[in-house]
Amino acid sequence: MRKAQAKKLPLAPDDRYNDKLVTRFINNMMWDGKKSTAINSFYNALDKITKQGGEDGYEVWKKALANVTPSVEVRSRRIGGATFQIPTEVRADRKISLCMKWIIRYSRERNGRTMSDKLANELIAASKGEGAAFKKKEDTHRMAEANKAFSHFRI
Repeated sequence: MRKAQAKKLPLAPDDRYNDKLVTRFINNMMWDGKKSTAINSFYNALDKITKQGGEDGYEVWKKALANVTPSVEVRSRRIGGATFQIPTEVRADRKISLCMKWIIRYSRERNGRTMSDKLANELIAASKGEGAAFKKKEDTHRMAEANKAFSHFRI
């Protein structure tokens, strides 16, 4: 690296829950700088979860994040002309980033009328330990388990 690494800007906590993770999730959801649209769909999704299941939407969201957060992943490393998938621990910051991106990605791919409907359904599924985002985490862990033999190549 030639230059110094960019400094991380501190995030402001959101208005409703006073949580910086919510702000980070909303920023990941945002498209084309339309933050108010992302905020509305996120809060609407949590309201729908509260109406449907009877449990607090914020708690369901936190549980979904915890369920989808990966602990290991595989990284490609080229050694002696062959490429190996080497299982490595995921950094704390990257864990959060991955789980948020997976939930948002798979909620966008879901069937539903609005983004808030799709997100609500994906969050409910993830909090129960099912759904596409949870399956992605399971697949990642399975892949790391399968390639455990190459863990001695770790950097």
